[in-house]
Amino acid sequence: MKVRMRAARETIRLSEGHSFRLLRWGRSLSEVECVLAPERTQPLSGEGERWHFHVEMELTLFTRGSGTRFVGDHIGAFGSGDLVLLGEKLPHYWHCRGASSGLSAQWHFPESHALWMFPEMLSVLPLFERAKRGLHLTGKVAAEAGGMLQGLQRSKGAGRLALLLGLLHRIAEGAEGECRPLSARAFSLPAGEGHQRAIAAAVRHLVANHRETVRLEELLALTGLSRSSFARQFKQHSGRSFSEFLNGLRLEGACRELLESGRPVLDIALASGFTQVSFFNRLFRRTYGCSPSAFRAAQSPA
Repeated sequence: MKVRMRAARETIRLSEGHSFRLLRWGRSLSEVECVLAPERTQPLSGEGERWHFHVEMELTLFTRGSGTRFVGDHIGAFGSGDLVLLGEKLPHYWHCRGASSGLSAQWHFPESHALWMFPEMLSVLPLFERAKRGLHLTGKVAAEAGGMLQGLQRSKGAGRLALLLGLLHRIAEGAEGECRPLSARAFSLPAGEGHQRAIAAAVRHLVANHRETVRLEELLALTGLSRSSFARQFKQHSGRSFSEFLNGLRLEGACRELLESGRPVLDIALASGFTQVSFFNRLFRRTYGCSPSAFRAAQSPA
């Protein structure tokens, strides 16, 4: 699969008179519009399909589409209705399988922001800390928060800000089982772009070629980094080693095949890039807690 990515810190510029921004797309994450008011929009070039991060927090809802979600060291599938809260400086992107549509709100309220002078807001602060690992919202909180996010399109002025604050309060009140962390650890990448472009090029190569044999030497030549520098920087930026990241991509693709096709497990393992089926089975069981066959059976309709 072909993915275009730039490894750069995204600089988010707010329009005059706005303390946050609301993005909307109807076909592709690279073609978005900033919703300034119910009848006023501004076209933008989106970054969602490229590996990136920004200091702003973000709440993203997919109303249509499916694919692979990358958040910190998390690699997993997503579909229509997916709602994720991202903390600041958390690397992420979505690889969509075809067309998609959705909404994304982005804001930056650091602890020095005047907003935290209001004691009513202090109950939301722990949510910002939890979001540093990315939170996948489900159940009742996802249904209500998703509806409030969509309501931002129809609001303006102080009422719009009030709706955003109410949205954050609703998520902060959500049950722990409905706000699950995605990444195993928090990220706080440096603002400079020293190694970001090199690591993004490596990620792009891995995503595009993960079903084939990928050698470390290819990535060293691609990035221009030494073996030790590459290992250190890749781990810092993705949360995984090169081999762990590659196996994660292969496992995610295998899971999708198990659910969407009736092909034998052996064929799926080999087609996903694994050369030893025994290793695939061990890794699958270690990651998902069951065999590939049991995973398929558990997900199949009765």
